[in-house]
Amino acid sequence: MLNPGRTDTLLNTAGAWLLGALWVLPLAYAVWSAVHPAAFAARFELLAPLTLENFRSAWAAAPFPRYFLNTFTLVTSILAGQLVLATLAAYAFARFDFPGRDLVFGLVLVQLMVMPDVVLVENYRTLHAIGLVDTVAGMALPYMASAFGIFLLRQTFKTVPRELEEAARIEGCGALGVLWRVYIPLAKPVYLAYALVSVSYHWNNFLWPLVVSNSVETRPLTVGLSVFAGTDQGIDWGIINAATLIASGPLLVAFLIFQRQFVQSFLRAGIR
Repeated sequence: MLNPGRTDTLLNTAGAWLLGALWVLPLAYAVWSAVHPAAFAARFELLAPLTLENFRSAWAAAPFPRYFLNTFTLVTSILAGQLVLATLAAYAFARFDFPGRDLVFGLVLVQLMVMPDVVLVENYRTLHAIGLVDTVAGMALPYMASAFGIFLLRQTFKTVPRELEEAARIEGCGALGVLWRVYIPLAKPVYLAYALVSVSYHWNNFLWPLVVSNSVETRPLTVGLSVFAGTDQGIDWGIINAATLIASGPLLVAFLIFQRQFVQSFLRAGIR
């Protein structure tokens, strides 16, 4: 007779493997169809010939270097703005007393309940009024202030002992010096965890860049991939999946290389 504890462990392990297999199946099919001729896209034969022609065709069908540059510029500018604004706001909410602090923080949290798509039209009208439509800066601007980032860093800063701040002030640090020398170093795991969430979200964001960008010079990867969705000449899943792997490759490679650091960062962020 099996031990109940051992049975639970076996069931949990089997469930985890099953969920993992279901999660990886779409990726496995994308890889299969991308490295095989179109005739074998739905024929899973072990001896099917391998080819890189799908990747060459996908790369030639769209200006991927430009798309990569636009996407990299977009996600890095958004992340830089979010880290600066969220750090300063979180520090103020965590360590300074000022009239209306709790009310203002409550208004910040309200942003967490508002989906970005709800304000898409108003954001577009604002960008049009200031002349930032069809620019990478216009795509990045609405996401510069992150309520989630402010909340996450505020909760982290509140766990920092006051004694460390007092010791830094005795050494002659001002408010920004304390922030730079005490709070930010202690919050590095949280910064890394938040950066991963921000980069992955904005790397894959589609609707807002689709609305704002009107030219190849400003399109990110997600919008650029829409060129492969046309049905005028039929759909070649091998080329579509090859283009998808080209676009998502940097994130997949980064996760495989730094997966240990990723998991540790999220665990430390959760413990705090």
